[in-house]
Amino acid sequence: MANLRVHADRIEVHLTAAEKALALRADDIVVQRDDIRSATVTDDPWVWIRGIRKRGSEVPLVVAVGVWKYHGGTDFVIVKGKRQAVVLELADGEFTRIILSTNHSATLIDRLKLNEPPSAADAQPAE
Repeated sequence: MANLRVHADRIEVHLTAAEKALALRADDIVVQRDDIRSATVTDDPWVWIRGIRKRGSEVPLVVAVGVWKYHGGTDFVIVKGKRQAVVLELADGEFTRIILSTNHSATLIDRLKLNEPPSAADAQPAE
């Protein structure tokens, strides 16, 4: 399974050798945190796959790894079985979305939360 590393400025998706072979891709994926528009946890990642497979491998409902092309761009998919997945919607970069099966989806979502500005109740009065 792909290894995710969350940094302050980016997320790195380190693919295993098997995933690189199935995806027909030599490089890992790096996404800047500023490019992430939303992150969603799903129990059924198969319904999130859209378009047609451009490059990669698929056995329906078993494994899907690679690039899927649709009319608005391309998505990178690593979906395995019925595992929970995270769907990252991206604003810019190589892909429009990344759909990634992971056993740690809740932890990943928590680590992706950006510092929110303080609410009005927390604001200090100006002097």
